[in-house]
Amino acid sequence: MVIRTSTARTPGALLAAVLLALVPLLAAAPPVRAEPEPKAPPEFVALSDVDPTIIQEIRYHTAHNFVGEPVDGYRRPMCVLTRDAAEALRRAQWKLLWRGYSLKVYDCYRPQRAVDHFVAWAEDPDDQRMKEEFYPRVDKARLFEDGYIASRSGHSRGSTVDLTLVRLPAWPTRPYVPGEPLTPCHAPREERFPDNSVDMGTGYDCFDTLSHTLDPRVTGVQRANRLLLKKALEEVGFVNYPSEWWHYSLASEPFPDTYFDFPVHRGSLTGR
Repeated sequence: MVIRTSTARTPGALLAAVLLALVPLLAAAPPVRAEPEPKAPPEFVALSDVDPTIIQEIRYHTAHNFVGEPVDGYRRPMCVLTRDAAEALRRAQWKLLWRGYSLKVYDCYRPQRAVDHFVAWAEDPDDQRMKEEFYPRVDKARLFEDGYIASRSGHSRGSTVDLTLVRLPAWPTRPYVPGEPLTPCHAPREERFPDNSVDMGTGYDCFDTLSHTLDPRVTGVQRANRLLLKKALEEVGFVNYPSEWWHYSLASEPFPDTYFDFPVHRGSLTGR
């Protein structure tokens, strides 16, 4: 395309000629369309629809986690799971309620984009803002090697859950204030960030060997609490990850090889 101009033309006429010449090119350009957000398969449900009595404190929707900010993909503070996993938790909850306890979930389904957020954070050696609480005795450079961070997570398959026990009646946990002084997650319970759960020997997401479910240094009431949670969940088909007392996966998970990336919010649930 050649645009011929004349020195006799006014600037306004020249601009009009250029715009007129561009009209066919603009009309021929394909429209830009936003990619639709992925949706959850119909096998996924909101845990609150299956059992509203289970307490939810979704940490990755907040800044109180090892990253120090809300994590990608957590649009709402809600637990989403496969129906099989949610129904299994409901059965465990029914037995625990009779004993004066409730389950409390910290994390359920986790989008792949959230896992990618963790990986990017782990590769940034300068971001140590939450070290004093979540990994005070671990060099951040070793998080991959020691297995605390990975590029894939069982949570993204929808049948893995991070959870604890709360003695009833339950008082709410106070909100975390970004920038407040941090205390090591392995410190005695009265010194750690307050949590309305029973004492498990460490806080949630504590990158420390003391978090190993059967660590011999954890004794007395703390060990009994871990074993109570373990027994309750194993009886309904969950298997514990030995390095984390809070981490359980449904043994017969319906999507053992699929890692999903739909965001955590009600709109991701198909037709609901």
